[in-house]
Amino acid sequence: MDEQAKQPVAVIGLGTMGAGIAEVYARGGHRVIGIDRDEAAVSRGRTIIARSTDRAVERGKLSSDDRDALVDRIEWHTDLAAAVDAGLVVEAAFEDITVKRDIFTRLTDVVGPETVLATNTSSLSVTELAAATTDPSRVVGVHFFNPAPVQQLVEIISTVHTDPAVRDRLAETLHQLGKTTIGCGDRAGFVVNRLLIGYLNRAITLYGNGYARRDEIDHAMVEGAGYPMGPFALCDLVGLEVTLAVVERIWDETRDRADAPAPLLRQLVAAGHHGRKSGRGFHPHDGSDAAEPGPEPLRNRRDEFPDLLVLPYLNEALRMVEQGYASSADIDTGMSLGCRMPKPFDQLAELGPAAVLAGQRAIHAETGEASHLPCRLLVELGEAAEPTAALAELRS
Repeated sequence: MDEQAKQPVAVIGLGTMGAGIAEVYARGGHRVIGIDRDEAAVSRGRTIIARSTDRAVERGKLSSDDRDALVDRIEWHTDLAAAVDAGLVVEAAFEDITVKRDIFTRLTDVVGPETVLATNTSSLSVTELAAATTDPSRVVGVHFFNPAPVQQLVEIISTVHTDPAVRDRLAETLHQLGKTTIGCGDRAGFVVNRLLIGYLNRAITLYGNGYARRDEIDHAMVEGAGYPMGPFALCDLVGLEVTLAVVERIWDETRDRADAPAPLLRQLVAAGHHGRKSGRGFHPHDGSDAAEPGPEPLRNRRDEFPDLLVLPYLNEALRMVEQGYASSADIDTGMSLGCRMPKPFDQLAELGPAAVLAGQRAIHAETGEASHLPCRLLVELGEAAEPTAALAELRS
């Protein structure tokens, strides 16, 4: 092992995600410094890891000796100064830019000049956090998926300042831990949440505008598009308030009307209908026979699903590639591993670029939204002499 590999990994914030990240590194043989604001928070982190590793032993995923060794590799602190010798710091505090920025500002005076500073976030600006340090070139974003010890995917987010060597070093370490990484730039939602939450928000908008009934749309996406669950069942699982928070971050960045939070989503969150956790969301989960929250369609357009949702989603995926934001391979990996959804570029190949282009042009003609205009890459693929060959070349 090189000198940096021998250095411990500090994880700041020991909630569900932070404790999971600490477990991932400790399981991989790293010494881990777990840090949180007080003893109660540290105790919570200990409990989370104990429960997780005990379950792994019960399921035969981990021996009792390996569990004990894993736990012994973690030390616990309430002072940020404990990160002084860390070669990597993973900040996993509450998803609040002010809280995270304060931690990064304080870290500058604690760690050495070669220490990599990573923030675990699902959609916040990594660039803004990097600006709080004296050397933004060593700051990188990571997005672990929950639960971190189980989920294979990790997004690595580079800012305009990030040193490529820092990004590559982090990716190599994660690969050694058994993770699959994808890379992208610093935009709200990154790859997975930008595509997933955009799709969910559009589904809620169409439902709220009376295009079809809730269960008709859910059924179309499962049976017609091959998704593991419909958008409203997924929103209830994720949490409507969580979905709204990411939608609002994307909307704050783009100010594209197509990204504006669906009014029905705002209304349900304001009413306290957050999904399974609250007993009611788009579906009732409390045993009641609650009415659908959306309107009865005046002209039911259920036969236009799943295209009304799949085509804009594929157009956005192609736009990411066109702009050099992410590769088609990384997008496919992200959506399949992160969401268990079909790979977007497999869907594009199955539907055919020419058919997707024609359908997206029809959607744009109806909405007039700039983001619904077929992106240049979709036009090129759809109008190519041999669209299938052109798509295969793009993916090669």
